[in-house]
This record gives sequence, structure tokens and C-alpha cells, in this order.
Amino acid sequence: MTAPNTILPAQLSRLIGTPDVPVLVDIRIDEDFAEDPRLIPTSFRHPFTQIAELAPSLVGRKVVVICHKGKKLSQGAMALLRCSGVDAEVLEGGVVSWCDFGGAMIKADVLPARGALWVTRHRPKIDRIACPWLIRRFIDPDARFLYVAPSEVLAVAEKFNAIPFDVDGADLSHGENSCSFDALLARFELNLPTLDEMAQIIRAADGTPSAISAEAAGLLAISLGLSRMYKDDLEQLEAALPMYDALFRWARDAKTETHDWTAHGGKA
Repeated sequence: MTAPNTILPAQLSRLIGTPDVPVLVDIRIDEDFAEDPRLIPTSFRHPFTQIAELAPSLVGRKVVVICHKGKKLSQGAMALLRCSGVDAEVLEGGVVSWCDFGGAMIKADVLPARGALWVTRHRPKIDRIACPWLIRRFIDPDARFLYVAPSEVLAVAEKFNAIPFDVDGADLSHGENSCSFDALLARFELNLPTLDEMAQIIRAADGTPSAISAEAAGLLAISLGLSRMYKDDLEQLEAALPMYDALFRWARDAKTETHDWTAHGGKA
């Protein structure tokens, strides 16, 4: 039976990639982290000895504390946070159980600093919305995005220490029969079937040669409609994120479901 104030790897895995994912705090000691220097998507490292300093910023948010095996360190840190009014839980079994379950992990040395700046071309349509969605949901929930003139993306990246994407000359951009969404999946080794399914749709909607997807036409139509609705690129981004949340849930949970009027109570 699951202990109080704990969450199972299977339960947490259902939240990864959704807006409902808790704040994930990895408090492994350096020796344990050195054995497996990877992080659960969206998690960040913090010393367990300084866990109390996080409490003020975590009140009102769901939090999962992660250590090596889900024992004394995460139990103690969880209890301290709860003393400060934080709704904290422990990942049962820690990183060891998460890996045994087959949960996604990202190499820490490829992750940018928390809250990093990312920059791309203004007036986004497909890739320049899909990529921020992926970054926010799997890499860094605190990431910030700059939309600037295409000719200035690389210069802005240099001057403002931002990560450029979806522009000629950037590492994270289009390749042969691939789009910038694919480049992000490869960089962070996010080898998840659901994201692969989404990538196929995004690739086709973005006009990648040889990419075919029945769902791409719908994504393109809605994306173009959103681009007409919003003059402000950041407002458009916030409005479009739920669309990609829905696409993620379709690809994960609803691909085989069909719908027709007759089957749902209509008459022939």
C-alpha cells in the first residue's frame, strides 16, 4: 500500500507533459547524482540541507521531492516543506524506482539554466509554438521566449545570452526532412512514443518535405487562425499552449477513439 504523502512513478508519469505536473525538486546528494547524472523532465536540483529556503515560493503549489531511493532525505525534506504549508509528496522509491519503471530522464549537462531565455522569429505559426510547448512541458516550466525580427534572432541570442531556435544558423532548427521540434527531441533525447506521434503531425503541418499526417491539416488550420486572432506573439503562445496539451493527450490516450453522430445517440 502506498504510504501517506507519496506518489508512485506510474502516477507521476501520467502528469509529466501536462499542465498539472507538480514542481519536481531533486535533492540527491552529489555522490548519488554522479552515478546517474540525469533528471526527470522539468525537475531541478536543490541541496536537501537548504530545502526550507524554497518553501515561500512553493506555497500553493503541488511539489514532489525526489532523492535516490525515496527514503530519509526526501521524507525529511517533504516533512519540512509540509511544516511550512507546502503540499509536498515524495516520489516513492526515488530515482531508482523511476528508472526501473522506465520513466523519461534527461541528461543534466544538456539542460539550460532554469528560466533561460529562448529566442526565435516573430509571428509564429507551427514550430515556433510547438517548440515552446515542448520546452515548457518537458524541459523548463520557467523558460522565457523572445519573438524578434528574423534577421536579428542570432544577434539577440548572442547579446542577451538566449538560445536561438527555428532560424537558419541555429543548432535547433530544421534539418533534412525534420523540423525544429525534432531537433529539440534529439537534443534532449526525449524518446517517447507520444512525442514521436506529435512530431509527425507537427512536421507535416509545418510543411516538411515527405512528412504526411492526416491530422496535420487540422493543426495547420487552427494555428493559422490563432495567428490571425493575436497581434501579440506572447498572447498567441499562451492561447495556443492548451491546443498542444490537447494534442499530447490525444496522442497518448485517444488515438484509437472515433466519433460519429449515430454512435453517440443520433439516428440514421
